Amino acid sequence: MEVHLSFEERGYAVIEEALDARQCAVVSERVSMGATRVGSRNLLYNLWCVELALCLKGRAEIAVHLPVGAVAVQCTLFDKSPVKNWLVPLHQDLSIPVRERIVHADFVGWSEKEGVLFVQPPVAVLQSLVAVRVHLDEAGPGSGALRVVPGSHRGGRLSEAEARRQHQANGEVECFAKQGDAFLMRPLLLHASSKATEHVRRRVLHFLFGPPELPYGLSWNHAV
Repeated sequence: MEVHLSFEERGYAVIEEALDARQCAVVSERVSMGATRVGSRNLLYNLWCVELALCLKGRAEIAVHLPVGAVAVQCTLFDKSPVKNWLVPLHQDLSIPVRERIVHADFVGWSEKEGVLFVQPPVAVLQSLVAVRVHLDEAGPGSGALRVVPGSHRGGRLSEAEARRQHQANGEVECFAKQGDAFLMRPLLLHASSKATEHVRRRVLHFLFGPPELPYGLSWNHAV
């Protein structure tokens, strides 16, 4: 990875050993008890998940990249294994979970997922967000690890043609991680993942952090 570049330049950073082995074991047990299917988006309603979000936010290496007064607004589980395997094409994360529908010309892509309302807000809102992906298992070669296009977050919301151009110009980085590592990224960073080719399990808790207040009359659906 291009370690000489900053988080704001690359759009991502790795925080090694954000959780130790004991913490990973405890969180893994909580996950196995409370999440039964791929991609559960509502883990932040669990007390253990709230405690983990506060723990992550309290780490200086992570906090320095978060917005002032940051709150956790979502936690999604990705559980990739030989029996639950998938790929994700190159994309940006453009939607946020909100409490209610607000009429505004710049709000697009309204949807509902697992009972929660989502909207694509203006780019300025998306630029204030940081995702923190906590690895409960090692993500090595063959695990279907995340791939990112460095610096692509600085182009705002990208068309398909511009995304292809960014990919061709900047290439991609496969983001391997050890158990307990945290991968920080801007949601506007182009990212993708392949199917796992090895018989391994790769569980990731994807936290989204944002400012405590949203503009344009929007409110977070749930924030801690």
